[in-house]
Amino acid sequence: MQRLRQTVDALRAKLDGLRKQILKETPTRTIIIDPILEALGWDVRDPNEVQLEYPTVDGKSVDYALKINQEPVVLVEAKALGDPLNNVKDVTQVVGYASNDGIAWCILTNGISWKVYRSMEQCPAPEKLMFEVSLDPRDTEGLPTDQLVQQMWRFSREEVAKGTLDALGEQTFTDGKVQKALDAIMLDPPRQFLNLIRKVADDSTLAPRQVRDSLGRIAGQARTEAQPPAPKPSKGPVRRSGRRGRKTRGLYNEAHHLEDKPQQAVALYRSIERFCLSLRPNEIVRQYKAKSINFEHANRIFCSVHVLKGSLRVWLKLKYGRLENPPPFARDVSQVGHWGSGDLELGLNDFSQVEAATPLIRQSFEALT
Repeated sequence: MQRLRQTVDALRAKLDGLRKQILKETPTRTIIIDPILEALGWDVRDPNEVQLEYPTVDGKSVDYALKINQEPVVLVEAKALGDPLNNVKDVTQVVGYASNDGIAWCILTNGISWKVYRSMEQCPAPEKLMFEVSLDPRDTEGLPTDQLVQQMWRFSREEVAKGTLDALGEQTFTDGKVQKALDAIMLDPPRQFLNLIRKVADDSTLAPRQVRDSLGRIAGQARTEAQPPAPKPSKGPVRRSGRRGRKTRGLYNEAHHLEDKPQQAVALYRSIERFCLSLRPNEIVRQYKAKSINFEHANRIFCSVHVLKGSLRVWLKLKYGRLENPPPFARDVSQVGHWGSGDLELGLNDFSQVEAATPLIRQSFEALT
């Protein structure tokens, strides 16, 4: 992993100069993508490990097929450095190639952004995006290099061989499906579900209407509907909020923060959301701002969340210097401009970090209540 860290640091240092050269696809592969794949443990010079120009069913080819035991396990399609990677046709094509060959994973990259898709999911190709890593300092908002490296290491040869990526993908997409199913059931519960809750509650006085209304409150639907429809955010600059915060222009909703985000980023946010709402059911309110989702109790913010492409930024009303054994993903932002409310920032990019963060979120909540 040390080699990858050094490669990423070197690339970020010369990124501005590379952009001025307007690199096309071939030099992007040679200068950026090949060194990164090598640092991830993939030998691009060994055809038994990395097959270049992997043939597809339509007579075309994918730039790289990464192999374990000489079997392709990840397809990588390269684009020029300046390509925004937002062409649905490109996404559909590489995901389709992987799916047709029974290859679970594929990556679309311009060398700086790495979009990782789980091809076998039953959904439109863009929704198969599990996570995205950007090496551009402008996209990462102060994210330490170590955290970027940890995210990229998920598709290293070592982790792919161990099945780490498969396990993460299964958890992420399964949780997303179950969450959608639960939302649908809670917002429009069938009579059998209402009766089951009454039976388990062992309270014959509970009327179906009461159970249905309670489910709606627990799901947060009442609070969501109370929010006015959100117009498109202003194209003008939005000022960062410091510790005291500033009002932002326009009105925002959940879709503003989660739309087009990778599945893992959404799943990480859902985990934080569920925990925050559970701290005081029916009393926690979400407020959607331009750059953060704030969780409030009695009009006091105890947790702010900013959803990035591959991770979360969480701010809490705690002092870093007063923590015992602060986790490595925490930092003091009392003197640093940031989007949310609070002096402690947590950078979360996997579920183990979310689990480790929940005691701190509880501590921030209890400090206010």
